[in-house]
Amino acid sequence: MAVTTEKPPTQQANRKPPATLRGLVRRNSQRSIEAMEDYGWFGPESVTWRVWSYPTAPTVGFSRSVVVEELDPFLVAPVTVSSKIYSQPRIRYDRTLRYFATVLFADSRKVVKASEMLMKVHARAGSVEPVSGLWSDPNNPDEQLWIHLTAWHSILYAYETYGPGKLSEADERRYWAECAIAAQAQTIDPHRVPTSREEVRDYFEGMRPRLAASDATQAAMDHLMNADVIFPQLPLMMKPGGWLLARLLRTAVVATLPRWQRELGNVRQPRVLDALIRPVMRVGFAIADRSPAMKVLTIGLLSPATVPIAGPMILGIRPLSEETLSPGDSFARHGVPTPAELYEQLRADQSTIIYSPSAPVRG
Repeated sequence: MAVTTEKPPTQQANRKPPATLRGLVRRNSQRSIEAMEDYGWFGPESVTWRVWSYPTAPTVGFSRSVVVEELDPFLVAPVTVSSKIYSQPRIRYDRTLRYFATVLFADSRKVVKASEMLMKVHARAGSVEPVSGLWSDPNNPDEQLWIHLTAWHSILYAYETYGPGKLSEADERRYWAECAIAAQAQTIDPHRVPTSREEVRDYFEGMRPRLAASDATQAAMDHLMNADVIFPQLPLMMKPGGWLLARLLRTAVVATLPRWQRELGNVRQPRVLDALIRPVMRVGFAIADRSPAMKVLTIGLLSPATVPIAGPMILGIRPLSEETLSPGDSFARHGVPTPAELYEQLRADQSTIIYSPSAPVRG
């Protein structure tokens, strides 16, 4: 008879092994990382891969983008109705980051499939904006452009502020040109995407009159700046460190917000903290960027679902076919309707709730 060291079932059922750092990392980072079919829409030579793969992207940059987005009343309306940023903040962060990573780092098949799925989900997520009474359609090109540009601008701003620094003029032109490529995963007209830093500033200035600071907006911004809501359940001994890291990330996010956005969001932070947080975060992110394995582990802790998407890019795993495709070729190759085509189909489908019969439609 074999000798076993297992404890009796009654004892095992009553004992839960204590959480450890090793166990936490294992649970959140052990995901299948396999080669992609192709390089998708970008590739290792793109400025997009360089900027979005830096540790500032899934942390300060992405947090900043979702905070700034809430200033648009037509975006905060469906967010408030669903309330999932409060009830399921980690799940929402995980899924949203995975989507952006898919468009940027996944193969062409995954990109177009993700685009199709998100549009179908958005088609059922409309709601009435309570102040204007207008119907907010998440697939509306104006709404999509706002989300798209706040993300791309925030990721670049965090990279320049807490990372290696400003891009060269040539690389910045490429970055915004690639931003227009990524926009084609949604209903956005790529010709409306700014092509320079000056045009981005003009876009945000043009948006200011429509942005508002309701109680719902300010509550959402405050909630989304608390990074600890997206952290996994930490072992007791790690909770003080998690609390400190969350405070540092919040300080770093606020430091990147212009004064007018802070006033709308009722956000307060001394200027001295704005200055002090820069060298701290620059050193921390520079250290984190040195190890691809550590970058994968970090992604695994923040967004487990993103590991299979970003993992091959971070670890340098070549795809089965080393080619990049245009958005048009990708949709055609994989038999998926373009966002513009699908948008028209969804608008015509009476079984899909896009418009409220009692509210005027915006856009």
